[in-house]
Amino acid sequence: MQSNQPQSFSPQPSPSVYPCDEDFQKHEDSPALGTRSLDRYIHALQGRSTLSISPISLSLAWVDWTLHLMNSPGKRNELTEKAFRKYYRFLIYCLHSISNKDADPCVKPLANDTRFKDESWQNWPFNWIHQSFLLGQQWMHAATNDVRGVTRHHEEVVAFSARQLMDVFAPSNFIATNPEILEETYRQAGTNLVTGFLNFLEDRERTISGKPPIETDDFAVGVNLATTPGKIVYRNKLIELIQYAPTTEKVKAEPILIVPAWIMKYYILDLSEDNSLVRFLRDQGYTVFMISWKNPHHDDRDLSFEDYRKLGVLDALKAVETIVPHQRVHGIGYCIGGTLLSIAASTLERDNDHRFKTITLLASQADFDEAAELKLFIDESQITYLEDIMWDQGYLSTKQMAGAFQLLRSNDLLWSKMIHQYLMGKREKGFDLMAWNADPTRMPFKMHSEYLRDIILNNALASGNYLTDGKPITLSQIKTPLFVVGAERDHVAPWKSVYKIHTYAFPEITFLLTTGGHNAGIVSPPITKSGHRKRSYRLSVRAKNNHTYIEPEAWKNLTPSQEGSWWIPFAEWLNKHSEGLHDLPTMGAPEKGYPALMDAPGTYVLQH
Repeated sequence: MQSNQPQSFSPQPSPSVYPCDEDFQKHEDSPALGTRSLDRYIHALQGRSTLSISPISLSLAWVDWTLHLMNSPGKRNELTEKAFRKYYRFLIYCLHSISNKDADPCVKPLANDTRFKDESWQNWPFNWIHQSFLLGQQWMHAATNDVRGVTRHHEEVVAFSARQLMDVFAPSNFIATNPEILEETYRQAGTNLVTGFLNFLEDRERTISGKPPIETDDFAVGVNLATTPGKIVYRNKLIELIQYAPTTEKVKAEPILIVPAWIMKYYILDLSEDNSLVRFLRDQGYTVFMISWKNPHHDDRDLSFEDYRKLGVLDALKAVETIVPHQRVHGIGYCIGGTLLSIAASTLERDNDHRFKTITLLASQADFDEAAELKLFIDESQITYLEDIMWDQGYLSTKQMAGAFQLLRSNDLLWSKMIHQYLMGKREKGFDLMAWNADPTRMPFKMHSEYLRDIILNNALASGNYLTDGKPITLSQIKTPLFVVGAERDHVAPWKSVYKIHTYAFPEITFLLTTGGHNAGIVSPPITKSGHRKRSYRLSVRAKNNHTYIEPEAWKNLTPSQEGSWWIPFAEWLNKHSEGLHDLPTMGAPEKGYPALMDAPGTYVLQH
């Protein structure tokens, strides 16, 4: 008889997936596992030169697209007609632009494409050069999309890789076809190219020696980053827990526990003095605790996603409720830390444990069906390839992760740097967010494999197939009020994907859409040393048990924009869900097993 329970997967992976367990060691001499080990070693070696991207996954996508395009004469005719029409438009534009410099262009760059915004690109012949490139880019988009029969994932991979290839040959990347570089070279008599070459050599030397980018030299954790005073009040093999010193005479009754992402260091939420969400919340009268994750190495290869929930969230929660007894806790999760917090909160509610009073999710996804371009790197072939790389190392390295993220924003993170620093001969001035971005962490083998396979590929959390303690959880089990933040230009957790929490959980949901991206959109203080930032947000509240769903774009059109930082309405929301003021808690609870071990920021955040 068919069960009504959601289809589940085994929480204990098989030896063929995780070859570091006891079963593998017991049978390591078997011929089958011996040949698999050879395969894994080969894939691990390949990964060093492919940015950890599976060549098989990429090839399958292009074969799928090529064969279907070959079998679609109508699509090929359509593309041929498009090519002739674009060529004709280009010729007309060329004729008009000869006599009129301000002639209407054939095509305008996309809103986020700033490569050709300088006025010099409107001069001949650079106007012809960049217009022909943009037309070719348009045609390539048409060629790689809407080919009937190609799977959605393969189509997205082909379109993405074609766009990356086009960007390599963009006229802005070459001296002879970039008027800005030519003008700077003429003005400096070529010294910019010499300086740029020296910049390249210096960056290359720092990369080889494992040093951070030169722009980050003026920043150091504990000196001008992560400087909010506090104490390490708990440590286990995975986390250090920071309790921040209060600045008010009384504090709100309920403490705050922040669960940051472990793909980067925690201090994205405690950057410089005027750029710290931790300081802001502390100054609002809250007792703030922060998890600082260990930077795992080879010996931590068997740390699982469940370990991150138990040793991370649950152990931290136990420490918080011991230090601040008899109070429920405001939970805040950022990025993948928010996903983990959702899992932990759902598990607690399932087990009739109501320790969380509210849950705040910052740029965090629960449904990964629309995980933007990040999901381009997620399919069975790609995950298996990554598992083999991690099996060899015991972790996914920071360089391997950085390569994938750089590809997602190649114009911003690769080509613009090449132009600015190596061809123009200029160095960018470092800032706190840049320094944090250059300080990533490793991912342990088992945890990252489970995250990629279960959470992203199988979308198990959203489908109700995710198991904790051997039993399934659903997001609908969360009954505490939710404050959910999405960012308009987020390329990691697209706001429309974040917004889908409305379809899975039905407590009171306050949804806020802020300007900015995945990082800068969240780090949005009301006042900085330079004054108010140009920030805005949209905010709405859906009542408890209201199952009405408004499509994301419709919601955006219906919700008015408000000027200012989203931190202000967030603090108001927290105040609304807090009860009164209490005396200051002690820093740690030595008599209960939580002594103050050392000053913040601790030791784990300093691991490289």
